Amino acid sequence: MPKLKPDTVFPSDEEDTIITQQAIEDGTHLTDKELDQFRPASDVPELQDLLKTNRGRPKSANPKISATLRYDSNILEYFKATGKGWQTRMNDVLAKYVASH
Repeated sequence: MPKLKPDTVFPSDEEDTIITQQAIEDGTHLTDKELDQFRPASDVPELQDLLKTNRGRPKSANPKISATLRYDSNILEYFKATGKGWQTRMNDVLAKYVASH
């Protein structure tokens, strides 16, 4: 089961009953027997090609590399004081320096 956000609100038993009843009336309700027939997509031969497609964010032509660096405290304080995204701004400054030298 996926992680739930801390502010996730579950329906009360009464609300759940109403939702289930509406699903039955709409014809969108599945019985336990129907749910038991489900199987993972990876077990369905017709879906194998779909599962091989790349998902998510495309691979970057120039991926970032994680590194541990030590900076003077005044440098980090300056960039952190600029707010969210300070690491990206710091990277931009260094990239401009590299391009000009």
